[in-house]
Amino acid sequence: MAENVKDEAVQSEPRVEQPKKGSEPRSVSRRALCIGAGSTAVLLGLGALRYAGHNPLVRPPGGQDESHLVSACIRCERCYEVCPRKVIVPAHIEDGLLGMRSPMLSFDANYCDFCQEENGGTPLCCEVCPTDALALAEDATADTTILGLAVIDQWQCLAYRETGCRECYDACCEARETPAIELTNDASTPRPVVIAENCNGCGACESACISLSAGSIAEGAQARAIVVKPLSAL
Repeated sequence: MAENVKDEAVQSEPRVEQPKKGSEPRSVSRRALCIGAGSTAVLLGLGALRYAGHNPLVRPPGGQDESHLVSACIRCERCYEVCPRKVIVPAHIEDGLLGMRSPMLSFDANYCDFCQEENGGTPLCCEVCPTDALALAEDATADTTILGLAVIDQWQCLAYRETGCRECYDACCEARETPAIELTNDASTPRPVVIAENCNGCGACESACISLSAGSIAEGAQARAIVVKPLSAL
């Protein structure tokens, strides 16, 4: 009787398949490695590679040396906080991992005047930067520091659609002693033209542009008709 029970117990034990000679058993770490490699391939296929570097951005005064800014900036956010016009914002992940949360300029609602009204023409962001990621030469001014260059998309510009708009021209004349935008001599519908050698990329024109909020908006437009672009992107 005991022998029968023993035989039944032996028969009920699960049989363990022994690996065939010359084969290598699959380990958990190997599986994880395969899964990781597959996930990476999927992400690259979805376009995640574009996040690895960073896109050219319009930087605050003193941040025009891109490699120095990205390496020296500790993302302390002091420049955001001290900016009186709130035009300094953190770069997003869409702009690239290397530059994420580093300071960039956004002219959605205002422009950079080098803190002329608040600090006599010396940018406050440079004064509070603890690592000199934003640093200007002693003789640097708003006229000698080029933040970027204003570029007009004539397809989106309301003036080029014969609406008579001149918002960017008026804003530029108000912001700068030497305007960087002039109007063509067309008496019926004068149109704005950027004078590149006079433009410092302050963003007054972009902040004043109404192409996305009034008039005939160009199909598929995602940015204003006049935007400031970093020189490295031109």
